[in-house]
Amino acid sequence: MIYLDHAATTPVCSAAVQAAVEAMTEGFGNPSSTYPIGRQAAQKRDEDRAMIAKALGCLPEELFFTSCGTEGDNWAISLAVELGKKKGRHIVTTAIEHDAVLQPMKALEKEGFEVTYLKPDGVGNIDPEQIASAIRPDTILVSIMLVNNEVGSLLPVRSAAEAIARVGAPALLHTDAVQGFLKVPFTPAELGCDLVTICGHKIRGPKGIGGLYIKKSLLSKVKPLLLGGGQENGLRPGTEATAQIAAFAAAVESWGDAPAHIREIRDYAAGVLSAIPGVSLITGAVSAPHILALSLPDFSGQSVVEALGSQGVYISSGSACHRGKPSHVFQAMPLPQKVKFGAIRVSFGPESTREEVDTLAGMLGHICEKKSLLF
Repeated sequence: MIYLDHAATTPVCSAAVQAAVEAMTEGFGNPSSTYPIGRQAAQKRDEDRAMIAKALGCLPEELFFTSCGTEGDNWAISLAVELGKKKGRHIVTTAIEHDAVLQPMKALEKEGFEVTYLKPDGVGNIDPEQIASAIRPDTILVSIMLVNNEVGSLLPVRSAAEAIARVGAPALLHTDAVQGFLKVPFTPAELGCDLVTICGHKIRGPKGIGGLYIKKSLLSKVKPLLLGGGQENGLRPGTEATAQIAAFAAAVESWGDAPAHIREIRDYAAGVLSAIPGVSLITGAVSAPHILALSLPDFSGQSVVEALGSQGVYISSGSACHRGKPSHVFQAMPLPQKVKFGAIRVSFGPESTREEVDTLAGMLGHICEKKSLLF
């Protein structure tokens, strides 16, 4: 098996597996219990939160555990709207956000909010001037992802913070950093963000655990997401998923210098794959270290994915195509329709190798040369 779809999910590293097993066996106590094994579980949870918060660059009390990135995005948006709805009803986002942002935006439009969707260029970038011109005195939320999950473009989140300040808008700034966390250097303060979403399964942690950074100055104003036993400072109650939290922290700790290796492999792949006649490169020069978007314009991207998958090589066509149409990300980009239709995404992790890239290159070369998806 050759797995080159790390932007979809990552293999769980051994350190994370071990941490989860220990939390489910030796440290299975309920953190809310006051007897020794409960107190031990609470202490471990606090240590894990501090570990992840340090990596994110925030205070432990500013990091709240969620079940996934989707929950974090939804919570951030609803929180910002609740705090700002008396000051305005305008929101700015991009047309290439994850559906965890776009679907809540559509729901808010039905409630009477006005949403401006910024359009990308041909490599998935958003012009900072476009952001600046979109923000108004009645803008209450700007939500811009840090790294696009399909083309790997780095979006100008800091520019959005500067534009909000210039306009004097009451907007809170949220970034979906699920694809960026630990892969590109940032802290919420450096970006100027009030809300930041992260998750575990994109960095070799398990599925089912994520986090939302909420700026400390907002905490006294935030209404609970759920009502219950008071966990997560009363804002997201429910018995903590201690095994997933422990595994998330272990994955963070084990990440190390992985981004340097991942970028080296991605850059190698960009050169090798784009040199194949019949393959065109979509991802721009300034991008995240792990994502490479390409196109085989003479084929359906989804068909290429299925053909490679039958041979044990796993990539993706971005978000799954719907009824033969390109994803909303590629649809939003000003590219020829054949390029959009033939788009594929190759994404890398710490385990990725040049040999895997060479195998993929051979298979794509075969497809393009033979004009066939049969091997």
